[in-house]
Amino acid sequence: MNDEQLLRYSRHILLPEIGIEGQEKIRAAHALVVGAGGLGSPVALYLASAGIGTLTICDGDTVDLTNLQRQIVHRVDAVGTAKASSARNTLAGINAEVRVEAVCKRLAGEALDARPPHMIA
Repeated sequence: MNDEQLLRYSRHILLPEIGIEGQEKIRAAHALVVGAGGLGSPVALYLASAGIGTLTICDGDTVDLTNLQRQIVHRVDAVGTAKASSARNTLAGINAEVRVEAVCKRLAGEALDARPPHMIA
């Protein structure tokens, strides 16, 4: 890790349960968040802030004005856009080092059966 990363993640690194080795594992990890709504929004924000390496966000819905009071990853300028794309744009502003993949469709049925290798069942 470079000096900026050491400073950014210093509070994690101070924890004996995480340390530098744990933060490196976080940076190498890939997480899938299914849904960028009321629960997926804060999860995605925390994962990006923590420095997860890659984050895939899957949501087939669009941002509506009524979502904004509880779906905190979306902004008013995203109303009418795909939630996965909206989340990707917000997260890029929070931590540009995190690779965010937006999947703008509903993950269900056969798509869940054909699980990507990074997805844990």
